[in-house]
Amino acid sequence: MNPDFHYYATYCAAFLAGYSHEEAMSICYSDQFVDLCSKSLLSKLRAPLEAATTQLQLELMDAMTDIVGLQDITRIWASFHFLPRDLVAEPPRHCSVLYRNKYRLICGPNGELLRMTVELARNKGLQAVGIAMHILADTWAHQYFAGTPSMVINNTNYHFYELLTENGKEIEKKISFRHSASAPDDLEKSIYTCSLNHDSENSIMQLGHGRAGHLPDYSFIRYKYLPAWGYYEEIIKDNPSDYKHAFCQMIYAMKYLRGEHESFETKQYDTAAVAPYEEEIEQIIRKRQLDASEDWKAFGEKLSGQTIEPFDLEKYQSEYTDAAPEQKDGTYLGQFLIAALAQKSMVTNQIFQTGSRLAGYSINYRKKGLKGVKAYHKLLEQTKGGEDS
Repeated sequence: MNPDFHYYATYCAAFLAGYSHEEAMSICYSDQFVDLCSKSLLSKLRAPLEAATTQLQLELMDAMTDIVGLQDITRIWASFHFLPRDLVAEPPRHCSVLYRNKYRLICGPNGELLRMTVELARNKGLQAVGIAMHILADTWAHQYFAGTPSMVINNTNYHFYELLTENGKEIEKKISFRHSASAPDDLEKSIYTCSLNHDSENSIMQLGHGRAGHLPDYSFIRYKYLPAWGYYEEIIKDNPSDYKHAFCQMIYAMKYLRGEHESFETKQYDTAAVAPYEEEIEQIIRKRQLDASEDWKAFGEKLSGQTIEPFDLEKYQSEYTDAAPEQKDGTYLGQFLIAALAQKSMVTNQIFQTGSRLAGYSINYRKKGLKGVKAYHKLLEQTKGGEDS
């Protein structure tokens, strides 16, 4: 998803869930920051690199694709952008263990890991809420792709069609892909940018939905294609429906995080909170445009009567860098980093427990003591019962 949904739409969902304007701003900032908290930024801030929640394009271009490099990539992208739907899923046909492990990383909504992600954020601060909402929304937008480099999982082919309605009839329009990163997507001609094709299984070009370009990140689009893992069975992706489900589920989840519900259940959507604004929300979601930020911003300001500030990457940086070492964890970014470490630790451990090493190793502190990555030790200071990293 793009900033229009991760920032402005998240603000709207948070406000409808009962958070104040100030709280909603904090939540949506954290949500959008997930897409920007790279090792390059953390290095500049002298913060724990293990807390990275994304990788910049230049970082990915330089990333090693040996086993250690692939584990680092998978920990980031599977934890925050392509949360696996079913870690015990079995492919429909006999296959190797490696393929099965990658197949189990395919992203999708309403999985067990989503429930664990939302529950993990409860009573952990607004930064943790924002991280959880980013992940929840991406389970809808990024479904059918996996957060690990894999040609046999993430690749696509020429069978790619946009589904449009003209004069009351549904038509199919062939989608053309190009590889010019500087050229904007052309909605009129259905020309979109995607990553270069590469015949290596572990090429960084085969990470996530790179081969499908930004199509999963646009709320208005409906399309059909043949996924590499689907045994030539066509999939129809209905983003308007998925984005509306994501928005309603975010409201429900944030009401749980505020304490309105005693438990969080998957496949629950707060349609009642959306009902008074359903037509307006539908119009924003279905409007054919590359960036819906202005529309979501106007809707959010109408809801709260407050001004939604533009996202400012440097907003909290000086607070963190100027803080004494013992006070950094209490800053806005300090709390974000702790929540990010907790999320990455949880997902890594769950993947590890299936027998897969695609996201690396996970250590049980009760059995092994304080081993592993030093940055994760602070989780034990912040929570009771935290064992894995």
